Amino acid sequence: MLFAFLANAYLSFWREWPGAGAAFGADAPLLAWVQVALYVLAVAGPATFVSRTRERSLRQDDAVMARIAAYIAAFAFWCVLLVGIADAVISFLRVEGLLEGVFGHQLAQDLGRNHFRAPYVHGPLIIASLVIAALSRSLGFTWLALLVVVAELQIVITRFVFSYEQAFMSDLVRMWYAGLFLFSSAYTLIEEGHVRVDVFYTNFSNRKKGLVNAVGSAVLGLPLCWIILILGMGDKTSIITSPLLALEVTQSGYGMYIKYLMAAFLAIFAATMMIQFSAYFLESVADYRGDSGKHKTEPLSTA
Repeated sequence: MLFAFLANAYLSFWREWPGAGAAFGADAPLLAWVQVALYVLAVAGPATFVSRTRERSLRQDDAVMARIAAYIAAFAFWCVLLVGIADAVISFLRVEGLLEGVFGHQLAQDLGRNHFRAPYVHGPLIIASLVIAALSRSLGFTWLALLVVVAELQIVITRFVFSYEQAFMSDLVRMWYAGLFLFSSAYTLIEEGHVRVDVFYTNFSNRKKGLVNAVGSAVLGLPLCWIILILGMGDKTSIITSPLLALEVTQSGYGMYIKYLMAAFLAIFAATMMIQFSAYFLESVADYRGDSGKHKTEPLSTA
């Protein structure tokens, strides 16, 4: 359902399809029924898979979902790293008047427009991030935390030692800081690193812990993620969809052109948390049933 919702959001807002709701009106267009079919497949596909693979354990499905969330988070990490560095370099050259000397007059003007920089600079780096995330296992969120510290340190040094500061420097810190907390949340969830107000939980049996975690995932975790996605991507003016459609940038003309990406961070956060809550639910049900084995989650920095 998550992927069907995201696919329909893309088709409706970026490709101008009528939307699944239009299928139930007068003279319903064919494309609207195609979008309805995506939701039908989202239910029928997993149901068919489960009915034909009854020998699979819940922990096996849990591990698959954890790997999916791991890949998405790893992709997001590389995207933040590569796009952040590239955009910061372009912004530095632009603010210092060096962009035209490096890239020429026409390209320098184009790089100063968000509707050029996003598809022709950010786009290829995002695609490269998809590939690198599938191949690399060398970087993790500890490195992103270090990059946040380095980015903040260079602001302090340049401001107080050289009396130099530009808008893109703060933009880079905000981008990496947001990525660090939003993308690592799913990993922290499955490792039980989030704050738990523990009054009774410690003394529960494994079976009762599984019940509490399963109910919490289904009643609190998953609905929260759906609220973020529905409110954020429900229509063209929503807080996630609108900046993405407009390729929104900050008011500072010489800052980084990544504000629209930071809106997308919320969607990535909700998606990875939803997948991980689903994995956590399956693991908790397995604990409640007393199934053998214990799933060990791969770090989200790996694919």
